Amino acid sequence: MFAHLITHDATRFYPSWGFLPGVVGVRDATGAWDAAGQTRTLLLSDGGSVRETLREVTAPLFAYDLSRFTGVFGALVASARAEWRVLGAGPGSTIAWTYSFTAKPGRGALVAAIVSLAWGPYMRRVLPAIAASAAVPA
Repeated sequence: MFAHLITHDATRFYPSWGFLPGVVGVRDATGAWDAAGQTRTLLLSDGGSVRETLREVTAPLFAYDLSRFTGVFGALVASARAEWRVLGAGPGSTIAWTYSFTAKPGRGALVAAIVSLAWGPYMRRVLPAIAASAAVPA
């Protein structure tokens, strides 16, 4: 499951939801998104983008940093870090997906509200489809 999870197609699983933009494209990928140091830029439905840098790919953890936000998030977020932890194998595996955001000065309360009211519910909405796509039959 781990190998399938880290290489899932970002354009397939992150639609727009409320005011959160969806992922509509990927450009400038430096690899297959399976090794530390690789980068890519996600293109967002609001015309913005964000740069991802893969930092760790050692099962059960993969982590990436997000930077160079443009669009709505560019005004609010300086950087972010995402971590996926896959525990177990096959049916019954557990995936823990966490994000931490660094807000731009004076934007912390607004970013905290967005994370609480929209980002968290959005991640809980998209994760089941991502996990199902990564499941490998026993």
